[in-house]
Amino acid sequence: MALLLAAVISGCGSKEPVVHNPVTAEGGSVSVKDDNGPKIEFKETEYDFGTVMQGERLSHTFVFTNTGKSDLIISSAHASCGCTTSTPPRAPIKPGETSEIKVTFDSKTKLGPTTNVVTVSANTYPTRTLLRITADVKIP
Repeated sequence: MALLLAAVISGCGSKEPVVHNPVTAEGGSVSVKDDNGPKIEFKETEYDFGTVMQGERLSHTFVFTNTGKSDLIISSAHASCGCTTSTPPRAPIKPGETSEIKVTFDSKTKLGPTTNVVTVSANTYPTRTLLRITADVKIP
């Protein structure tokens, strides 16, 4: 009996992985094959500021569209370095709507080639999208 109970608890018969976090705007979970979920499509995921002078603060806006079938919710956008900040939208993005994430890079403490990554977490599959900014910082 204990063996039967263990089999029922551990194997619900589904081998398909399910992402339980974050949830969709409607409160359900996001599965690998959920064609009704939100989808984030960026116009670009990398931006090169080129050669910049140390001390400059530079910004770039990454534009994206929700190409899915339900509301897109961005839960966070974290930069890999304290020299970079991001401003994601707080409101849900409806299917077909376009929005943006502004990324600002402060070159004050950098020198030479540098790459920073902003990790965008949303109720999409996959749950994370990486945005990269690069610059070659020179002494003025």
